[in-house]
Amino acid sequence: MRITTVKILSITLLLIMSSYSPAFSQIKILFDATKAESAANADWVIDADTHNLSWSSGPATTNGNESNPQRIPIPAQSGISSTTAETYWLGGISSWGVDMVKKGYTVETLPVGTAITYNNASNPQDLSNYKVFIVVEPNILFTTAEKTAILSFVQNGGGLFMVADHQGADRNNDGNDPPIIWNDLMDTNSVHPFGIHFDHVDISQTSTNIASLSTDTLLHGPMGNVTEVMWSGGTTMTLSTANNSTVKGIVYKTGSSNTGTTNVMVARAKYGAGRVVGFGDSSPCDDGTGDPNDVLYTGWIADAAGNHEKLIVNATIWLASSGITTTDEYNEINTNTQIVPNPFSSSANLIVDPFVELAKGELAIYDMNGRKVNVITTDNLHSIKIEKENLRNGMYFYTLTSDDKLVGNGKFIIAE
Repeated sequence: MRITTVKILSITLLLIMSSYSPAFSQIKILFDATKAESAANADWVIDADTHNLSWSSGPATTNGNESNPQRIPIPAQSGISSTTAETYWLGGISSWGVDMVKKGYTVETLPVGTAITYNNASNPQDLSNYKVFIVVEPNILFTTAEKTAILSFVQNGGGLFMVADHQGADRNNDGNDPPIIWNDLMDTNSVHPFGIHFDHVDISQTSTNIASLSTDTLLHGPMGNVTEVMWSGGTTMTLSTANNSTVKGIVYKTGSSNTGTTNVMVARAKYGAGRVVGFGDSSPCDDGTGDPNDVLYTGWIADAAGNHEKLIVNATIWLASSGITTTDEYNEINTNTQIVPNPFSSSANLIVDPFVELAKGELAIYDMNGRKVNVITTDNLHSIKIEKENLRNGMYFYTLTSDDKLVGNGKFIIAE
């Protein structure tokens, strides 16, 4: 077959990272605050302007001094630039929220008293309106209806970030700590959908036991390479590939196997069209500022040489990309297509197996946020030249289709 070279046309990215207006974003991230995330010394919210909550074994009351976060953080996220400090917002995990806005996402909080639903048109904060749902150290059990909503959300393409904590981290003294609560969600009707079980332990450890997954975007994503984590009173996970064949450990307490299923500190899995990340400690999320009534710690940047920020943001971006056929960490090499060289700084070639017969073909390229940034159509595709031109440095994904059938997919990196 003859070789056809196609030059990728210049494109303009719709998203400007340094000056972002949430009105133009298609990807929204929701941080939960309905499960006593601000009880006791915890302050797992991105922003709160009032501190009048009191948590006990029952519902929250407004006669205390804990954070009471609002849906939309103030000041407006349109004012965030690449140099904005995390103190722009007043929450214990404001760094997480500010970093995601810098990456081009819209962030919101699900306030106290708001329902967790899926496909409920009467709820303006229904999970169907968001791409990622983040719950840091829940201290109240999910109801049966909430469990159904969360599982449906993931199964239909949502991303769930589950952050636990150590055994006994029962901030509101209702008898249920985060490992119990997460396991209760996942053990419903003995389904075990994610293949993840949080262990009931209490560990403190700096670990460099990173899985050997060279193309995994949690470990080697847009924020950089992850080399260590630091647990300050956290837990581990036990994985079950029998319940979910995609579940995989990313960081371990001991050892560093691509197939290990015990002593897992960070894990990921796919479920239906969606994705899940399990994280064994809340301390890495803490940026050291927030509710002035609490004792807070600087786990986000100060601990683990800044690796927590890299890992958590990489993981959130991975969750936001769920449902995109271009990312497949479990099949890291596609035998039909190959980018050469990869990474590249100015241009590369997409090489297609010469034994694969192609007629009319289409190459689609996506950025890390899952946005399709270019499509090239030609009558014959076997070697396609990819020019950097207006593409920024970073990781991209591609799919190559012919006659509406997937020929190959993969990822490439543009770097200096």
